[in-house]
Amino acid sequence: RHGRIQSGQRALIHAGAGGVGHLAVQIAKAVGAHVVSTASPDKLDFVRSLGADEVIDYTRDDFTGKVSNVDLVLDAFGGDHADKSLKVLRDGGVLVSLLNVHDATRAKASARGIRIERISVVPDREGLVELAQLVEGKKLSPHVAKTFPLDEAGAAQAFLATRPIGKVVLTV
Repeated sequence: RHGRIQSGQRALIHAGAGGVGHLAVQIAKAVGAHVVSTASPDKLDFVRSLGADEVIDYTRDDFTGKVSNVDLVLDAFGGDHADKSLKVLRDGGVLVSLLNVHDATRAKASARGIRIERISVVPDREGLVELAQLVEGKKLSPHVAKTFPLDEAGAAQAFLATRPIGKVVLTV
């Protein structure tokens, strides 16, 4: 349970309308965190509807000038973006990345006591029960942008390139 946000903490969730981001916004809000999220202009209202307290249009504003002193950042982009995210984290905070983080970023983080975690999905009973309780309590609702039959996986991949809101699902 590393990198877990808690009630009263501040979280910055990048790409809050994306497949992972839209779930993270809801989960962080459900546990009582103050949630800030970045999104493109056409997705701002969707992210607000998920419960984000603040939404930043990343095409217009640099998030580093809009938010600071956060406890946890969920970064969907990695690389230089992860490095930039360190600027808004408090010393001792957590950077959770979906992608690889450069060694130089790791060194900067370490010097400030910031932990870097990679998302790893290992389903366990306790975690699945917590998610089920959030769904049953109407605090977590996965948004499915589109479904594709498994034999159309190539079309699903192409659709992902359009950066849809929520999840893309393959059906078997």
